[in-house]
Amino acid sequence: MSLLGAIVEAMRPRQFTKNLFVLAALLFADRFLHIADLIRAGLAFLVFCVASSAIYMLNDILDAENDRRHPIKCRRPIASGRLPISVAWTTAFLLCAVAVGAAFVLGGGFSGCVITYLALQALYCVKLKHIVLIDVFTIAAGFVLRTVGGAVAINVPFSHWLILCSLLLALFLGFGKRRQEISVLGTDAGQHRGTLHDYSIPFLDQLILILVTSTLVCYAVYTIQSQTARLHPTLWVTVPVVLFGLFRYLYLVYQKGWGGAPEEAILKDRALQFVLLTWVLVVVFAFRVTSVAHH
Repeated sequence: MSLLGAIVEAMRPRQFTKNLFVLAALLFADRFLHIADLIRAGLAFLVFCVASSAIYMLNDILDAENDRRHPIKCRRPIASGRLPISVAWTTAFLLCAVAVGAAFVLGGGFSGCVITYLALQALYCVKLKHIVLIDVFTIAAGFVLRTVGGAVAINVPFSHWLILCSLLLALFLGFGKRRQEISVLGTDAGQHRGTLHDYSIPFLDQLILILVTSTLVCYAVYTIQSQTARLHPTLWVTVPVVLFGLFRYLYLVYQKGWGGAPEEAILKDRALQFVLLTWVLVVVFAFRVTSVAHH
């Protein structure tokens, strides 16, 4: 049972919240009341949970030596020795096979997104995470693939607005994570992750400022000028909720030091959970109001 527990822990179930990007298309395509689409979107979410777990395990295998010197990551199952490397390799391979096999059930387009995600993130683990800026852009590309995969799974077109907002938000979260890593590790940061030598807190603060502004502007324009906005003109009322959510996350990063693990912020901060729930409810309300009006 201790080995099974170590495997489950290495799969990082707490980070499954990142795969909620898969559900974005379901929400913004106004398909959240279609049972068949709900089921397909739910399955797509589960597939990406399995696929991301395979990548997390691969990353921990390759980073085991560095993780043993990290004040927090040294507790991970592989780094601590609770999960043998051979078992981790076997589990990662099986998870990858299950994810790809299940993806084909949802169609060739969706399986293409999953295979591309696995290949890109594996390349990140091996090489790309050692290249400044490219490391965070590769992580962000994984979020975009989640978003596109969610749209393909329910057979709806994915808009450039959805992709752009996903990309900007993912970059914002990614650079916020890099900032927190440097803040925690200090002068030893580069010893744990080579690219941290090339980042600095002032530089990351500039990137975060640009990205949080760009994310808000992009989303605001989407809620007013996009084709979806023209069909649902009350969608703009979600902008203040998004604005508050971004500000709340910045507060958690700069005042609480929670930016190192975005999923932890979502799981621990009640205010952020309330904001996310409120945003979903307001989006649903905006779609339902216009749907009733059209009928």
